[in-house]
Amino acid sequence: MLRVEGLFTEYPNEQGEIVRAAQDVTFTVPEGKLFTLLGPSGCGKTTSLRMLAGYNTPTSGTIRIHGVDSTRLPPEKRGLGMVFQSYALFPHLNTYQNVAFGLERKKVGKDEIRRRVAEILAIVSLTGMEKRAPREMSGGQQQRVALARALVNRPRALLLDEPLGALDLKLRQQMQVELKRIQREVGITFVYVTHDQGEALTMSDRIAVMNAGVIEQLGTPRQIYERPSTRFVAGFIGTSNLVEGHVDRVDGGFALLPYTSQDRVIVPVSEATRSGDKLEVSIRPEKIDLHRGVPPASATGGSVLSGVVTEVVYHGTSTNYTVSTSAGADFTVFDQNASSADDLADRGDRVFLTWAPQHSYPIGV
Repeated sequence: MLRVEGLFTEYPNEQGEIVRAAQDVTFTVPEGKLFTLLGPSGCGKTTSLRMLAGYNTPTSGTIRIHGVDSTRLPPEKRGLGMVFQSYALFPHLNTYQNVAFGLERKKVGKDEIRRRVAEILAIVSLTGMEKRAPREMSGGQQQRVALARALVNRPRALLLDEPLGALDLKLRQQMQVELKRIQREVGITFVYVTHDQGEALTMSDRIAVMNAGVIEQLGTPRQIYERPSTRFVAGFIGTSNLVEGHVDRVDGGFALLPYTSQDRVIVPVSEATRSGDKLEVSIRPEKIDLHRGVPPASATGGSVLSGVVTEVVYHGTSTNYTVSTSAGADFTVFDQNASSADDLADRGDRVFLTWAPQHSYPIGV
């Protein structure tokens, strides 16, 4: 559906310095998928989206829509819809009038307008609210009106720039599920911009993680979370424990990184890894088991690190521990509260951390 190749853009800031907002941004969006540009503020994701929409012109690179070079086409010639964080509803028009506005400008027949507006309002669960003014609606309802107004024009793809940013947390989470449902139901390609990692993981078919104008990793939510390819991605997506070590030996596709006579990290590695190589390893907190005493033999076949609990935070469904480990790194551990409170560790307790070899992932290898 969309193919972006080598987008590059730069401009002078207020100090006269050249800012590179996007550098060699390349990605493909298949038809009917939800593709997310994810990253912190200032990383270039909104600039990339605006170039895709035609509001910004790239310094170099190409944008193809259904195979047609659209890099220099004006926005109205691209057939793309746009939804903003601010909703941008007309305050003097009711729901029906807001949604019908674009069709009326295109001189679509009144019967066709009524049919299409009714159809799209049903999809976004706003049937019966046709006469409500924006001020009479909640933030979530206003966002649905903005979405309906864009979708009723049947765009080739819909571009969404932080569309849920103005909503409170609970409503935001509800709208994430609703937006994904609507996207599947209408079957239109979505390109979605957000800085919220949870939102991207919840909604996306594919994610491009951006940092300083560069795409650091592109993949499915599971690939991005389970197998981060850079230190930035590992730290930005959720919580990740990072530890460094030197390879003692490689056996059967796994490298051993020793720290004491008992403490070690075992990592799946490529054939190119050799003894003496330095590795940086990412381990997700929920993959780790915490033991108050010496772990059982069944738990010691993989990685084992000893340490001292320095912080305990109770979250209801889980208890989060910070452990100062023998590897020289502080680890975060998410321990599900499936047992009694008597089994919880406390600050100052000596503990052991264990996890399976496949849950260690080497960064940049």
